[in-house]
Amino acid sequence: MADRLMALIAVATLAIFLGILVWKVPSPDLIIVVAITMALAIWDLVIGSGRNLTRR
Repeated sequence: MADRLMALIAVATLAIFLGILVWKVPSPDLIIVVAITMALAIWDLVIGSGRNLTRR
């Protein structure tokens, strides 16, 4: 549970940072890169949060 919470906080922090970047530098190319980056981060959060990482 703590792992999922930390991952959610990390993605939220990334989103805030990239949101400020896009707001201050509104370039279409940068917006595309940020959108792809956030899509990959959220995809990794969703896919990776269901996995049990303590295999024996």
